[in-house]
Amino acid sequence: MAKLKIKKNDTVRVISGKDKGKEGKILVVDQENARVIVEGVNMVTKHMKQTNAENQAGIVHKEAPIDVSNVMLVHDGKVTRVGIKTEVKTVDGKEKVTRTRYAKSNGDVID
Repeated sequence: MAKLKIKKNDTVRVISGKDKGKEGKILVVDQENARVIVEGVNMVTKHMKQTNAENQAGIVHKEAPIDVSNVMLVHDGKVTRVGIKTEVKTVDGKEKVTRTRYAKSNGDVID
């Protein structure tokens, strides 16, 4: 599977689905299944059972994962696609490969 171009703590906007237009910060990235959990997006209701004395039983509202293809990175207030630039530098006879993310809309480096 290809490497995902968004990371934890990135701000993204939902571009399709029931929460289209909402923005939030990425809390969890699941690279294996290409899904992300975004703060305040795709809220579901779970009926939780009490597991011990500290955990209360009841109804809990929490974020559910959504597919990574349904979100786009927000950079400078606009959504943009993300590209990867690969540079090879030679330092003391050794080649060092650096990869940086950049916004395709204006070419700015994200990281």
